[in-house]
Amino acid sequence: MGYPVIFQIERIYYPSLAVIGVVVNLVAIVILNRGNCGLSKCITHYLVAMSAADLLLVILNVILNRINNIYFPVSFLFITPVCSVRVALLLATLDCSVWFTVAFTFDRFVAICCQKLKPKYCTKRTAAVVIVSVSVVSCVRSIPWYFVFVPLIIIDNIPWFCIQTPYYYTSIFWSTYEWIDSIITPLLPFVFILVFNALTVRNIITANRLRRGLRGHGKGQNHIDPEMENRRKSIILLFALSANFILLWIPYVVHSLNWQVTNFNYADKSLSDPIYIAQQFGFMLRLLNSCTNTCIYALTQSKFREELKNGLKYPFCLIVKLFK
Repeated sequence: MGYPVIFQIERIYYPSLAVIGVVVNLVAIVILNRGNCGLSKCITHYLVAMSAADLLLVILNVILNRINNIYFPVSFLFITPVCSVRVALLLATLDCSVWFTVAFTFDRFVAICCQKLKPKYCTKRTAAVVIVSVSVVSCVRSIPWYFVFVPLIIIDNIPWFCIQTPYYYTSIFWSTYEWIDSIITPLLPFVFILVFNALTVRNIITANRLRRGLRGHGKGQNHIDPEMENRRKSIILLFALSANFILLWIPYVVHSLNWQVTNFNYADKSLSDPIYIAQQFGFMLRLLNSCTNTCIYALTQSKFREELKNGLKYPFCLIVKLFK
């Protein structure tokens, strides 16, 4: 009997995602760290952090979790302590990826809407403090998940595989913790990103109207205003980042909330069950965000594209020089 359709899709999708995710995020980290993209050190810090978190997410969740489960059903990664650490780490990395996006969005909100706070907040030092703080909190918050799992079987005194302890499904603590966890990631980030972007866009639109009035645009004059053009690009960028995050996460969020209400356990369902299939597609789209999150911003920058083109040309130029 052949594999279910969803499983066949996963066998192709996750290896492809791993290759793309590793390459895209490594390229972004290298180019951004060179500092030739015309971006402030503050923005560069956030973008590098976002790319690094997404790279770790691809390694931990896509390669060591999804691909390993599909192609290597029995390996040392399934020893219970290793499995528990793996789950805790990938959840911490997921938290970092999401909240770095929120931190970056807030930084852009302050830079555009809070001119008095901007000199103090939008700095390299503040960005570093925020990134470290988010990382520490995410790691601490993921520690309880290590203690959820117990071995499925013990062979030669070695515990294998991870299953939730029986009290996980009846414990008030874990029921409450799951609700809080689902609110912290990603429901709260959804709200923050939408609110910050809405306020930022409103500020830009208001400022543009004032500039049009001052420059005589209301009288039919056709002036090219570089400042207004930059703000227009900011609106496009902010909407792109928000739409990308929300659209790729929303199927997972809807399923997660449904699971909380109905106590759905996909382990009890067949691989062709519509709810299971919806869940797996939610996971796929959520992980796809690790390949697109940073690129949406970085690839809209002409200097970044120039650096990327130079990087792609370099091996060919080197080969030409060797044969001359």
